This record gives sequence, structure tokens and C-alpha cells, in this order.
Amino acid sequence: MRTAYGVETVRAAERELMARLPEGTLMQRAAAGLAAACADLLGRVYGRRIVLLVGSGDNGGDALYAGARLARRGAGVAAVLLTPERAHAPGLAALRRAGGVVTADGEAAIGRADLVLDGIVGIGGRGGLRAEAAPLAEAAARSRAVVVAVDLPSGVDADTGEVRGAAVRADVTVTFGAHKPGLLVDPAREYAGSVRLVDIGLALPGDAAVLEALQHADVARLLPAPGAESDKYRRGVVGIAAGSARYPGAAVLAVFGALRGGAGAVRYVGPAADAVIARFPETLVSDQGPRRAGRVQAWVVGPGAGDDAGTVAEVLAEDVPVLVDADGLRLADAGVVRRRSAPTLMTPHAGEAAALLGVSREEVEGARLAAVRELAARYGATVLLKGSTTLVAGPTAGAVRVNATGTPWLATAGSGDVLSGLAGSLLAAGLSARDAGSAAAYLHGLAGRYAADGAPVGAHDVAGAIPEAWRDVRAG
Repeated sequence: MRTAYGVETVRAAERELMARLPEGTLMQRAAAGLAAACADLLGRVYGRRIVLLVGSGDNGGDALYAGARLARRGAGVAAVLLTPERAHAPGLAALRRAGGVVTADGEAAIGRADLVLDGIVGIGGRGGLRAEAAPLAEAAARSRAVVVAVDLPSGVDADTGEVRGAAVRADVTVTFGAHKPGLLVDPAREYAGSVRLVDIGLALPGDAAVLEALQHADVARLLPAPGAESDKYRRGVVGIAAGSARYPGAAVLAVFGALRGGAGAVRYVGPAADAVIARFPETLVSDQGPRRAGRVQAWVVGPGAGDDAGTVAEVLAEDVPVLVDADGLRLADAGVVRRRSAPTLMTPHAGEAAALLGVSREEVEGARLAAVRELAARYGATVLLKGSTTLVAGPTAGAVRVNATGTPWLATAGSGDVLSGLAGSLLAAGLSARDAGSAAAYLHGLAGRYAADGAPVGAHDVAGAIPEAWRDVRAG
């Protein structure tokens, strides 16, 4: 599992370690890892042109020391000092001793560079880049150089993933000691590029992580597997209350996702029964409403439901886990959700989350971490906020889970219905709301990749690829 820690936790660990090490050791460790990553990216160091964008903090010192190491290997290294009077003096002296130079014409130097090292602002930075730094970030984006960020792209918020102004767009971010939330959550993640973690010896408490990103092995441990004594009821039965005369396809796709999600049986109630049976004859169909559909271990309600508030209320009254999606989010009463004794998993996209919070979609997309936490607290539910990085937050304090296995091709009609069915099936199999949402997002993202393979894809293709994703995860 990949974990991310807040700025104050990282700084406390750094202070504790520095108190036990000779002065400057920690910065030298960081600089050595940074220089090695740059050398690896360049392939050949000798004769390459490197530009350092140097701010006044420790990130500037890291960049200067790394530049000195690269200069000693034959690179032509030029430093652009944004605040010369506050530049890290020992690092600057080391660069000059190694043959590096200081340049006043940063944009011209960037235009000739093979690699640009961003050491403008560290993890404590807030807001976008200052006016004197923004043109350098723009020049780096226009250049042919590989742009490498030191610890975090300058101009992004390390703790929240927000980008409130101009920021450096890195091809690679070399981060030290631990991942920071902004490296894993959009919109900042988009600015970070590929992330490389350098171990500098920090001791970080596991319970202090603010973000978790599951890997194959973590998801494999969560996925249900039938035993010799299993039958369809022991494996879990998921109920799907979805679809309408206008949107029968939502029901079909939710059922498709559920059938591929590990539950032993799927019950369907709703007006799209004929379409569901025609496509999936193994589905158990009822026309008696949720209360009389038969025993289920979890419900999915809302995809394509239109204005059927009665069905949503009826499902929420059941004492089993419930996943609420799409129209169900609009129709669910917040007080009813908060009072439920069984778990609730809500799965909005940014637009739906914005409507629930009473803010603009842009506000949600710009502060995704804050939005998912606020929704979870407000509804007393687990919330899966869909997007390029999917976030899963529980109703109580704890690490938010982040998933980035998907592909932009998943932005297609019906994809969310498949995810709802898949997650609901995992709920019925006994997973907690947090685990069901996290594992479903992971599998759904992988299935989207496999189904698309670089080309347009439909939601039914994504559902069809879930078994391939499942097998891949279980194989490790």
C-alpha cells in the first residue's frame, strides 16, 4: 500500500531524524537521490545542459547540491536564483566549486536545457507561484527539457492537492521520505508527472497517514473467493433497484457490473425487468418492490431511477448496506442517511457532489479532498468521489483512499452504473463500505484500461473486462 503524509507529520519526522544526524546529512541524502534520478532520466550526464530553478528554502538547497553532483559528472549546470540574497549559501558554494554557474537570463537558459530542476518552493508553499517565478514555469513547459520537481511541483498545495494559480508542470517529481497528498490527488497530481520516492530514513507512524493508495496485493486480499461449501446465498445476494422507462440501460449496466462483482446472485426490482432478463437471464427479477424482492445482503439504488423517490426511501429503510448512486443521490434524504444503522456508500461524480454540497462543480474539482471529506461528514456515510483520481472517505476521521487505475476513456455514459453494480456486489459479499468502494474503483479502473487499450470504449465493454482485471489482481 502506498501512503501519503501531511506536511507537519513529515516535518516532525525530519526534525527528529536531523537531531540524530550530523548537520546537513539529510539534505545530502536528498540531493544524492535527486541527482541519481536526474542522471537516470538523462541517460548520459556528460555534456548535458541543466538549469536549476532555485528558491530560498531547503528545496533550493537540494537542487543546488544535486546540481553540484551533476556538474562534477560533466554536465553544464546553471542556477537561476529567484532570491539571490536568500539562496542556500553552502549549496551555492558547492555548485560553484563543481563548475556550475549562476545566470540572470533564466528563460534563455531554459530554452537550451536538456533538464530543468524545479527547486522554487517546498512542501510548505501555499497558493500559486509568485509573479517572478511564473514566467520560468511557463518557459519550462514550452521547452524540450525534462522538467523534474524537487519533492513537489512548485505552486501546488502539498496537503490538499489544490492548485490556486500558476504552477510548475513536471514530467517527474522526486519526493523525499514519503509521498505527500498533493502528489496523489488531482488537480495537483496532473502537475507531478511520474513520482519517484527517495528513502532518506524518515520514521513515519502508519496511523498518521492521510491518504492510502491500494496496490494489487492489497486488493487481492479484499476480493471474495468461494469455498467448497459456498452456495449462491452464502456468496452474497445483491439487490439492484435501478432504471426507468426512460433509462432502462442503467439497470442493465448496473446488473452487469454486479454479476461480475463476486456475489452469488443478483436480484432486480424496477421497470426495466424485461431489458434485464433479455440480457441476463440469470438475474432474479421481482415486480413486488424492494421490501418483497427476497433476502439480499446489500442494495444498489439510484442509477437511471428518474424521480422514483419512493423506491430510494424504501431501500434506505432496509437494515443492510446500501449503495446510492446517480438519481438516488438527489432523491436521498440526508437525515435518513445519517440515521441509518447499516453502512451507506454514496458514489457521486463531481457535478453530483457539487449539488449535494451547494457549491460549483469547479470548487469540487479544485478541492477534491476537502469535498469528499465534507460529504462523508455531512451524510455520515462512506463517499466515493469519482474522477480521474477516485477518492473514498469514511464518515469518521481516518485516511482517505485514492485510486488512479482508470483511464480517460472511462468518461463514457453508463460507466458509473457498472461501478455501482460492482461495488454493490462486493458489499453483498461482506466487504465494508470503504473496502468495497476502494476495491471496486481499483478493478473498474483496470477493466477500463483493458477494455479501451487506447481506443474508445463503451460501458458494457468495461463490465465485460472486469473478470480480466480480477484475475490480474489475484495473480499479483
